Amino acid sequence: MIKIIFCDMDGTLLTSESKLPEGFDEMISELKKRGVIFAPASGRQYFSLLKSFKKYEDEFLFLAEGGAIVMRNGKEIYSHEMPKKIALKIIHAGDTMKNILKVFCGKKDAYILESQNFSEFTNELAKYYTHHKTADIWENIDDEPLKVAFFDPSGNSRVNVYEKLLSFEPEVQVIPSSDYWVDVMMPNVNKGHAIKKIQRLLDIKPEECAAFGDYLNDYEMFKSVGYGVAMANAHPDLKKVAKFETVSNDEYGVLVGIKKFIDEGLI
Repeated sequence: MIKIIFCDMDGTLLTSESKLPEGFDEMISELKKRGVIFAPASGRQYFSLLKSFKKYEDEFLFLAEGGAIVMRNGKEIYSHEMPKKIALKIIHAGDTMKNILKVFCGKKDAYILESQNFSEFTNELAKYYTHHKTADIWENIDDEPLKVAFFDPSGNSRVNVYEKLLSFEPEVQVIPSSDYWVDVMMPNVNKGHAIKKIQRLLDIKPEECAAFGDYLNDYEMFKSVGYGVAMANAHPDLKKVAKFETVSNDEYGVLVGIKKFIDEGLI
């Protein structure tokens, strides 16, 4: 029986308009009755997830920053920090990248430079880094970094960011989280690794876990659970490691998939 459901946000749970699917609250109520934990698992910061699920703050388990930190009941239960020296080296590597937003993702907050607070980035910051501050220089930030994120408004982040940062591997890992975003974290930091930590902490077996996702940063998550469910709009390589496929995010594929689990007696 499935005891916990991990769920990616963008392209998975949320529609193309960044809205929760109709019937979400009713489904969460049904899962609660059945004793199933719901766990948003995203590259977004914890505060962004909290904004989306404020009324579930004490019910959900939050896997944030691509697996770099896990929160429950407002308390950290797991994290994997990046040494500040490495974070500064990575973020300065973006100094020559034109029109690319750089984000220093810390435990307490997310930070951008005052000089790069461009209007075209406002919506992205509001979506993924709800809780953010500006700094005059990166070196003055007093926080423990979890990752460094880069946003390319042109949607060509693989060429403009990803390929230019690959030379830093294997000291860090460079992960495309969409056509627009690239995350840089320490090796072995991913959703799957965080899920394995959660499984040990909560004494839950992989076969008692399900996960929904759509992009390559969900790959390790699928490999760590018994039931990986790819959205119809998912990357082809993610579908290869999925146990099931559901309809698209705009067709409320997560709710359709959960209902299938219930109908088949897996929840």
